[in-house]
Amino acid sequence: MVKLLLGIFSYLHAERAMKDRTGAKERHWEDMFATFAGKVAWAAGNPIAFGLALLTLLIWVGCGPFFNYSQGWQLVVNTGTTIITFLMVFVIQNSQNRDGLAAQIKLDEIIRAITGAKNSMIDLECLTDEELAELRVKFAEIADRARKDEEKIEKLNGKHSHKARMRTSGRASAGNGRNGSRSRAAA
Repeated sequence: MVKLLLGIFSYLHAERAMKDRTGAKERHWEDMFATFAGKVAWAAGNPIAFGLALLTLLIWVGCGPFFNYSQGWQLVVNTGTTIITFLMVFVIQNSQNRDGLAAQIKLDEIIRAITGAKNSMIDLECLTDEELAELRVKFAEIADRARKDEEKIEKLNGKHSHKARMRTSGRASAGNGRNGSRSRAAA
């Protein structure tokens, strides 16, 4: 359910961005958050961030005896991790939305630029689940036909290469026989 809502939100956000450009002030805040989200996501994935988080937990565990492992001591780490996790969901989702949108735009450009590619494949992410399922079945059938065609070609190539090997080995043995008979005749 959450995935669906996030997908709808990102679709609406991308659609709004494509249809009408907002004012410079609103874009400024969105750009600032996008920059912030990108930097935080990068920093969170850094080994130093992991080391700092681990060090923080070790210090917290080490302080346990001084606070008699009280509820307040437990509440500190529970509250801290909950707040950080809650905020990171939005930061990382923002980064993923931008990365996903950038990848879709790049793929759309590749599809558009390749001669023979179906331009109807551009913007597939905007289709409903049912439409995507229908396309998936259609392309699975195309893939099955292509595999069968490749198997036929491989079988034909296998027969041809077997015949070619037979011809080549037959010529080689015939040639040796002739050379052998000539050399005997000459002797």
